[in-house]
Amino acid sequence: MKLFFREVGDPAHPTIIILHGLFGSSDNWLTISKSIAAEGYHVYLIDQRNHGQSPRHEVFDYDSMAADLHEFIREHNLHKPVLVGHSMGGKTVMQYVMNYPNEGDAAANPSYSKVVVVDIAPKFYPVHHGEILRGLGAINLATLNNRNIADETLKNYEPSPTVRQFLLKNLYRTAEGRFDWRINLPVIEREIHSVGEELNNPRIVTEPTLFIRGSESGYIADSDLPGIRKLFPNSRVETIADAGHWVQAEKPAEFVQALIGFIKGQ
Repeated sequence: MKLFFREVGDPAHPTIIILHGLFGSSDNWLTISKSIAAEGYHVYLIDQRNHGQSPRHEVFDYDSMAADLHEFIREHNLHKPVLVGHSMGGKTVMQYVMNYPNEGDAAANPSYSKVVVVDIAPKFYPVHHGEILRGLGAINLATLNNRNIADETLKNYEPSPTVRQFLLKNLYRTAEGRFDWRINLPVIEREIHSVGEELNNPRIVTEPTLFIRGSESGYIADSDLPGIRKLFPNSRVETIADAGHWVQAEKPAEFVQALIGFIKGQ
C-alpha cells in the first residue's frame, strides 16, 4: 500500500517517522513537526490506511498497519528511523517493532533505532468512540453545504468544541463541490473493536522506548506500567503535566522537549 506522506526538514538529517491516531491524519502533526525538524531532524508524517489521503482498504487491523509501515520504510530505504506514534499510531508502532524485530538480515540495515509511544499502552481498550461514530454518521453529506451545519449535528454527540474541530478536519470538498470524508467511515465503524485490541505477537522489545502520557488523560494508568516494562524493559514513562490525550497539541513545547531529550539520550 502506497501511503500518503508529508516531509518536513532536511533529508540529510536523522529520520523520524510519525503516525497519527484514530480519526487523525498527517496534517494534525504538521505544525509541531516543524519544531521537531528545527532540532535537526527529517520528519516523515504518514497518513495510515483509511485515513487522510492514503488508500482505503477493507482490512483494518494492527498487523496490516504494521505491514504498511514496514513497506514504507523499505520503499524509502530509511536507515534506523525513530518511530513515533500517537494513540492508534502508537499501537501500530508497537505492533511493528514486535512483528519486524531488528535481527537477522535487518541487523545490517536496522528498521528502527528508538521508539516513542504517545498516550497509549499495549493493552486492550474497550470501545469508547461509539457516540463519535454515531455523530459522524448523522451528518448528511448529500445535503451538507457548510461546516457549521456539520458542527451543529455533531454537537448532539460530542460536547467538546476542540474534539469536534479535530473530527471535522476530515471533511473536504470534492472536485464536484460536495463534501466527503477523508476517513473510511464505514470500515472504521465496522472494525472499531480492532482499534482497541491488545497487541498480537507480544515479544520483548529491547530497543530504547519512551512512553509519553498526559497527566489528565488516563490512557496509561499507573497500573499499566508493569505490563509496559515487561514487554519494553528498556523503556521509561514520562508524564506531561496538565495534558490530556492529545499531549502534543495541548503541550507542544513540553512534548518536543521530552521527545528530543529522549532521542539525544538526555
